Amino acid sequence: MIRSLTCFTTPSAAARPAQVVAAGAWGAWLAAQPEARRAWLASSGFKGKPGSATLLPGGDGSAEAVVVLSDPPSPWDVAELRGIATTGTWRLVGEVDPGDAALGWALAAYRFERYKSESNDAPMLALASTPATERARIVAESFYLARDLVNLPANDLGPEELAGAVAEVAAEQGATVRVVTGDALLDEGYPLVHTVGRASARAPRLADLRWGDPGAPRLTLVGKGVCFDSGGLDIKPASGMAAMKKDMGGAALMLALARAVMRLGLPLHLRLLVPAVENAVGSRAFRPGDILRSRKGLSVEIGNTDAEGRLILADALAAADAERPALLLDAATLTGAARVALGPEVPALFTPDDDLAAELLDHADRLRDPVWRLPLHAAYRRWLDSPVADINNAGSKPLAGAITAALFLKEFVSETRAWAHLDIYAMNDEARPGRPRGGEASALRPLLGLIEHRFAGATL
Repeated sequence: MIRSLTCFTTPSAAARPAQVVAAGAWGAWLAAQPEARRAWLASSGFKGKPGSATLLPGGDGSAEAVVVLSDPPSPWDVAELRGIATTGTWRLVGEVDPGDAALGWALAAYRFERYKSESNDAPMLALASTPATERARIVAESFYLARDLVNLPANDLGPEELAGAVAEVAAEQGATVRVVTGDALLDEGYPLVHTVGRASARAPRLADLRWGDPGAPRLTLVGKGVCFDSGGLDIKPASGMAAMKKDMGGAALMLALARAVMRLGLPLHLRLLVPAVENAVGSRAFRPGDILRSRKGLSVEIGNTDAEGRLILADALAAADAERPALLLDAATLTGAARVALGPEVPALFTPDDDLAAELLDHADRLRDPVWRLPLHAAYRRWLDSPVADINNAGSKPLAGAITAALFLKEFVSETRAWAHLDIYAMNDEARPGRPRGGEASALRPLLGLIEHRFAGATL
């Protein structure tokens, strides 16, 4: 699953030039151009809007380009160039952040072509290797990993294959991993993971990766790994199942984030927990009205079998919380309610820690990779009350579904204050520069920035 980038080459004066122009310098740059070039731009309707790019005719008839940077600049500026670039090798001329340039080009170069019989020649960017570009490569490779996992169809990515991807990353980075499978989940204290996945012919699993100095600050990541979600006995309609191969997007994101942390050698003791299941319909499927005992000891009444993601997260979060990590992050494609509130591009953030929220939101704003905080409104906890168990897995009202889901998870995190839950979409439903349609590592950049800032002293 791990891919090396093939979209860069060494610097060359023979590469096609792409002139980089600062947002406020477009007018002066345009005035300095030959009359024929100004006429070309006028006739093509290009206005030099920040964050835009266009091809230009070169003096020898070959293609050149101009890129107008956003204010402030972002990786999506060079991603825009990659979107219009023809085949061949390109070089950037002018002042541009090399890390942003490398990341934007690489993310725009991503293609999921595993099932295609043909692929086209792709343009290359000639770029010198620097610490900034090497970091960008690591981040881009992590994006590729998450995108590939989300894009794989469920017939090729089940619980075994998802746990295998965790093991592959562990082997690459010298980490250790334990995979608890099938009925062994009951022996090891993960009853909710077992229950959700037991109806499938593909046994449920929990992958537990550890890396780094045991004496270093603890970072624990938890990702929802529902490889396909039929809804269980509360079965989804066909339209609701269409994109459910992406219901392991939280696991893909957290595995990508874990790999970036390890590749960057951050001074941490990292733990990654991925409960991997398929929520299937079968004779062993759990039922509405069942009462289940969780790892934490809380009893859970099943109000809806399609609210399965929070069940497998509950067991994993209880295991993580018992170690009281310095930072605990979980991610999940958890609720449609979050998408109704914020759309596909903005992950919902829930945390009881105001300082953690402010720090993550600062990184999201700086990186132009938005995250939005929603409240853990304690009064809505009553909507999860059950007359026969400690808690119900589904809210009693068709309102505030993302909040009640987060409140359910909060019941299983009692020892760790620095905890954040992200309700993500894990997919681009339309193409934008650097963000092709399909699987996405939603919020990877701000989460990595947060971790680097907290534990490695990186500046905002």
